[in-house]
Amino acid sequence: MREYFTTSIGRLRLCAFLEGMSLLILVFIAVPLKYVFDYDEWVKAIGPVHGALFILFVFNALQVGVEQKWNFWQITLKVIIASFIPFGTFYIDKKILKGIAEQNS
Repeated sequence: MREYFTTSIGRLRLCAFLEGMSLLILVFIAVPLKYVFDYDEWVKAIGPVHGALFILFVFNALQVGVEQKWNFWQITLKVIIASFIPFGTFYIDKKILKGIAEQNS
């Protein structure tokens, strides 16, 4: 758990997890509450949090890509594109970021 706070890739992985979880909460809890029960407070609360985490993830991915000297077209762009696909951050963490983190430790 400590590596999530001490390395830039660890922080990117943590950000990916939080962004993905915020989307899960938004899609499976907040939106149904809004449209089934006409209760939109969760969307108002979670929506901006998810947006901020999304932006943080993209900027963090760019920063880590430059810092780690990733090939932009092979790694950085894939990581950023994954953030635009619902739940893509979970996939990219498992397929790319976890392996890079293990290589660096």
